[in-house]
Amino acid sequence: MLEGVERVPYMGAMRYSRAFIPTVKEVPKEATMPSHVLMLRAGYARMVGAGIYELLPLGTRVLHKIERIIREEMDASGAQELLMPTFLPGDYFKESGRWDVYGPTLLRIKDRKGGEYHLAPTHEEIITDLARREIRSYKQLPLNLYQIQLKYRDEPRPRAGLLRCREFIMKDAYSFDVSEEAAVASYDRMRDTYHRIFRRLGLEYRVVEADSGAIGGSQSAEFQVLAQTGEDWIVACDACDYAANVEVAHAGRAAAEQGETIDPGELEKVETPDTRSIEEVVGFFGGETTKADTLKSLLYVAGDDIVLAVVRGDHELNEISLARYLDVDEVLLASDAAVREATGTEIGFVGPVGFKGRIIADPDAVAVRNAIAGASETPFHYKNVNYGRDFEAEVASIRQAASGDPCPKCGERLELYRGIEGGHIFVLGTHYSDKMNATFLDEEGKSRSLVMGCYGIGVSRLIAAVIEQHHDEQGIRWPVPVAPYEVIVTPIGKDEAPLAKATEIYEALTAAGIEVLLDDRPERPGVKFKDADLLGIPVRLTVGARGLKQGTVELKKRTDTESTEVPIADATGAARAALDELRG
Repeated sequence: MLEGVERVPYMGAMRYSRAFIPTVKEVPKEATMPSHVLMLRAGYARMVGAGIYELLPLGTRVLHKIERIIREEMDASGAQELLMPTFLPGDYFKESGRWDVYGPTLLRIKDRKGGEYHLAPTHEEIITDLARREIRSYKQLPLNLYQIQLKYRDEPRPRAGLLRCREFIMKDAYSFDVSEEAAVASYDRMRDTYHRIFRRLGLEYRVVEADSGAIGGSQSAEFQVLAQTGEDWIVACDACDYAANVEVAHAGRAAAEQGETIDPGELEKVETPDTRSIEEVVGFFGGETTKADTLKSLLYVAGDDIVLAVVRGDHELNEISLARYLDVDEVLLASDAAVREATGTEIGFVGPVGFKGRIIADPDAVAVRNAIAGASETPFHYKNVNYGRDFEAEVASIRQAASGDPCPKCGERLELYRGIEGGHIFVLGTHYSDKMNATFLDEEGKSRSLVMGCYGIGVSRLIAAVIEQHHDEQGIRWPVPVAPYEVIVTPIGKDEAPLAKATEIYEALTAAGIEVLLDDRPERPGVKFKDADLLGIPVRLTVGARGLKQGTVELKKRTDTESTEVPIADATGAARAALDELRG
């Protein structure tokens, strides 16, 4: 410590009259997600531009709480923190091939000399470059390095406040191992670490199978925070541990067995004007016809090929599953012109009967007997379409799993949930080390590629995820571990006595190590109570003239509807006990 310079402690206490908490009643119309609305209303954040936000003091305190939990658990796992740059030469992404893969999502920059750079959306290439320069021997492994750093992605539709931004804070970690088995062990260690992090954050979540996407790798899982307003759909089985993002989820095969004893009817072409959707087809045929009696035929571009994908009418096609089956990076729904050129008909009337190209059909689709399907002629549909007689196809699981489907693991019912991706972990294998020649010498002195894993947590988006799961009509309800302050002390009335006693309690709480906000503003009680609920501080102590006469203060937990009276002398102990109860 420099001589004469006193260390300033972390500010665990604050007077409302000095705090920068710019609450507002009205927010922009585009703010529809609860977390977006409440962060703006309660003065936690402000928008600078589309997908770009500044965190105000309260929001920054929450951010630091989340970061502290993450750091503690990452350090406990044996990972070591570093800090990498976010302004990066384009050569590394070109070396791995992602310069083109990321496309317009990558924020590209040219310097004054014409050199190509970009703002980092992730750091696999940079950490791999560090590893290939510094790791020489198996004796240096295993190694896990992490950072908490800004990331940049040019989102086409930034929305939902901190949930979908162009600039955001991420914790990204990268493991290096000598073998695939060792890499899986590192992956499992990080999986356990993430469980501890998400539990400490007070979140209800599910770990689900996921697609590796542009990151690459052989195995990945998402930590999905359950929220009715989540942007992702996941399916999970309550009878076993199966859970997956709908992008990669599979249903059991029990549904594919229905109708197998029905005799095939004679193929019949029916004129069906104004029936471009499955709903319109069902309405046209009427009677007992349902969506499950129809086939949905969709034309896709897969690389240089055109393929017809067929699913049952009540199911949705899973484009990721289709792309995986076809061994391409992605599939694109064909344009109207491409559909006309390939089938000679309009969208809404395409079907598998007579289609000359490659057909991929889901098992549930081929199991439908006497189905209704497009006739590839406008405006006609076929009745009594049967797989094996009227059309042939490659059979592959290409539909999205849905609520009510049988679990592929145990056969029990799957349920559909909405979630917010809070974390994503990957086994990368040698995906990057092979491309970038990141090697080490094994025990026999042979050169081998480093086996990698990567592990991300959307730190800033977790602020919003917590709010999505912890709020009510009055405002935020922070879990204690991430609350900006643990207790708010609220003196009410015009007399000086309540404020004086509230100040004493505030100082006692501070001395006890409890983070406290003193609402010393000259506002009406109703205003103070509404603001306290809006801010979401876990415990409120209210000091009033009537209570002082009785020697009590009012204690109310943010999650409760009723308050209790506690002796003034026991205010600190009662607040601590309430916080302990809330922590569980």
